[in-house]
Amino acid sequence: MTTLQFKSNIKCAGCISAVQNDLNNLQGVSRWEVDIAHPDKILTVESETGDEKAVVDTLQALGYKAELLEA
Repeated sequence: MTTLQFKSNIKCAGCISAVQNDLNNLQGVSRWEVDIAHPDKILTVESETGDEKAVVDTLQALGYKAELLEA
């Protein structure tokens, strides 16, 4: 299991709702959450595949941004 963290522009409950189905259905993703209280709106994804591009591409298709944070 790989934990990926992204800086995002997912800033409210409505945004979370808008991305929920797509992230839940993303292959390899077992869990995800967004810290909307953090200034960088940190999206944490637990993934079996560690495929950060799939997460970024999925959010981009929905009109959101995600930038991988280096460990």
